[in-house]
Amino acid sequence: MISIDNVSKWYGDFRVLTDCSTRIAKGDVVVVCGPSGSGKSTLIKTVNALEPIQKGEIHVAETSVTNARTNLSKLRSRVGMVFQHFELFPHLSVTENLTLAQIKVLGRSKSEAHARGLKMLDRVGLLAHKDKYPGQLSGGQQQRVAIARALSMDPIVMLFDEPTSALDPEMVGEVLDVMSQLASEGMTMMCVTHEMGFARRVSNRVVFMDAGQIVEDCATHEFFDGASARSSRAADFLSKILTH
Repeated sequence: MISIDNVSKWYGDFRVLTDCSTRIAKGDVVVVCGPSGSGKSTLIKTVNALEPIQKGEIHVAETSVTNARTNLSKLRSRVGMVFQHFELFPHLSVTENLTLAQIKVLGRSKSEAHARGLKMLDRVGLLAHKDKYPGQLSGGQQQRVAIARALSMDPIVMLFDEPTSALDPEMVGEVLDVMSQLASEGMTMMCVTHEMGFARRVSNRVVFMDAGQIVEDCATHEFFDGASARSSRAADFLSKILTH
């Protein structure tokens, strides 16, 4: 579903990604983790060209992300993205947030977009809030609306960039529950997260990054339970986050 081949990126003279390669198959749930500043968020944003790259190749469902002739708007309509901050339009109701892109990008009728949006809102357990505005919702509810909005576009893959890091601790669980449900239904997902319990329980692969490089790319059980086989950097990371 996603192939990342020898991807490198620079900000001026600073190299933020170095020869990163990985493959994500249909139905995979891949967690990307590592210390702050390791390039995790940059890597996931390259998948739908929110961050352009200077070297390498990226394909999503055999469509080249890096080809200048690729219609990036069409590609992004098939790649759902959920950000750390919810990116909802504050002046639009929840229902309007869910329908706008469907109408403008996918060309759906207002009634079709409305029906699809409400179906996805119900899926994340917030149908009763369809007429509210984002400012009337908790952070966890806003993030669930953002997930529903992405799902309304019928994505073939979902990208999550630290979707719980801006939430109060009490709200993290409700967002992770929705993500877990998506994973159980077979959605292909690539998630940047510090939630190691979620990673261990839901993902089937872990990509560990440090200093702009992919240091580990292995099955989840190997990453967490095979510490002796991990790199010293990954083992040090795990020893710090799993101690408390």
